[in-house]
Amino acid sequence: MLEVGTKAPDFTLPDQDATMHSLADYRGKKVILYFYPKDNTSGCTKQACGFSERYPHFREKGVEVLGVSKDSVESHKRFEEKYGLAFPLLADPERKVLEAYDVWKEKTNYGKVSMGVVRTTYLIDENGMIIRAQDKVKAAENPEEMMKAIEE
Repeated sequence: MLEVGTKAPDFTLPDQDATMHSLADYRGKKVILYFYPKDNTSGCTKQACGFSERYPHFREKGVEVLGVSKDSVESHKRFEEKYGLAFPLLADPERKVLEAYDVWKEKTNYGKVSMGVVRTTYLIDENGMIIRAQDKVKAAENPEEMMKAIEE
């Protein structure tokens, strides 16, 4: 996981509509950048819907929300349409950003070891610095935790 106080790596990735997003595009705003394992799974759905429900409040506070997984643009589009998600989901099938943010790791699930995304959330300030980093995130609780973090 990247350390608080370090510069967030810049990136350019497509969203569910194939619109390109760079971290640099969000200079001057805080960004919640959250990494999740897979579209349309129970935990990822709870997390995405939680961020979507709170998205208007995040925007009022000058905070953008971006979700990132290794799923394709097409998968993100289906996920966004199924749940009416209000923020961009960024596709990183080549795992360049997942690796840059140190979230692509060895995981153990039911005794089976494999590589995958460790659910991680970063809060990035207006100047592109990481001001909060949280790994081993509980999907259902993460949106509310981040709401409290921006109100501190």
